[in-house]
Amino acid sequence: AGVAVRVLYDWVGALSATPRSFWYRLEDAGVEVRTFNRPVVWRPLASLARDHRKMLAVDGRVAYVSGLCVGDQWVGTPATPAWRDTGVEIRGPAVADVHAAFAEIWDTAGGPLPADEQPPRAALARCGEVALRVIGSTPASASMLRLDVLVAGIARDRLWITDAYFVGVPSYVQTLTAAAADGVDVRLLVPGLSDLPLVRSFTRAGYRGLLEGGVRVFEWNGPMVHAKCAVADGLWARVGSTNLNLQSWMGNWELDVAIEDAGFAADLERTFERDLENATEVVIHEHRPRVRPMPRPAGGPSAAGGHAGPRRAWLWRGRGRLGRSGRTAASALRLGNTVGAALTARRRLGAAEAPTLLTGGLGLLGLGALTAWWPALVGYPVAALAAWLGLSLI
Repeated sequence: AGVAVRVLYDWVGALSATPRSFWYRLEDAGVEVRTFNRPVVWRPLASLARDHRKMLAVDGRVAYVSGLCVGDQWVGTPATPAWRDTGVEIRGPAVADVHAAFAEIWDTAGGPLPADEQPPRAALARCGEVALRVIGSTPASASMLRLDVLVAGIARDRLWITDAYFVGVPSYVQTLTAAAADGVDVRLLVPGLSDLPLVRSFTRAGYRGLLEGGVRVFEWNGPMVHAKCAVADGLWARVGSTNLNLQSWMGNWELDVAIEDAGFAADLERTFERDLENATEVVIHEHRPRVRPMPRPAGGPSAAGGHAGPRRAWLWRGRGRLGRSGRTAASALRLGNTVGAALTARRRLGAAEAPTLLTGGLGLLGLGALTAWWPALVGYPVAALAAWLGLSLI
């Protein structure tokens, strides 16, 4: 019908889910399709910097920002309920910011949008009184990490979080536990079942520190909770695509909306409480080193929650201490940041970083040549180290 339709999809996200024939059908119908971060030989890990944004913008009139992908899991079937997710519809001047976020990443994937498809913000009339900000984060910017830590630090009454792939960095976990120690009602809802079992294992490995710090943890009982949202003190909220893990905070292109509005925050809190009715709370138990469900209480509001109590599961309290090796960790982080930037092309490198990359590159070439010429010299030590570490883990 003459509408300019443009679709940008993430190569990694669609790799196993969408056949190439699907994109051919769109292109045959006149849709312009671009792939974000298709593999390049000289940038072997560039595709790890993903376009994780989920948005839709229409004519400068309306936009949607969410955690929802375009996929069968979000539709569901009579036998399998749809995944649980959250998104927002936006009207007014902020729609221009969503258009701008799309234009930014569209340009990186093959050239700019036509100027007439980017509505000027000043030309869009206000449609309400809700104060919000569209946040388009980029690799290595850590903009949402800073915001998440800030909000957790200034919360005074309650902070309720839903996240699909929670693997909190120490600074964020410490901020959550510090808030809980100050009397803030901190709750975290995560999937009980996940499409990424390894990430779920990492999430569960962090439960002990959260629970011992006073954070309440809940596991969703449905097929998958894919939402990424938070609400603080009945006033501030965020909804979008950023998960609470290092990949989202530092490695991806993400899109979120931060909202300051009591009415919206109240709606999100009511949604969170309804979600807890279909969740199992994980609690510490001194004497049972296993996780097992407990019957749901008969009903009535809980002392701290104001909702019917969720089911609970026991988590064994072990003993442990988080060690610190600040100087070594800082050096490793700097080295890792430089190497990661070179492999993923997430930022431009400077001359001061050239010696590190040159030394590392020559060293890897030498190791590769030595391994090809004399495999046993490298293979036996690697095999011994792998066996040693494997036995230690077991």
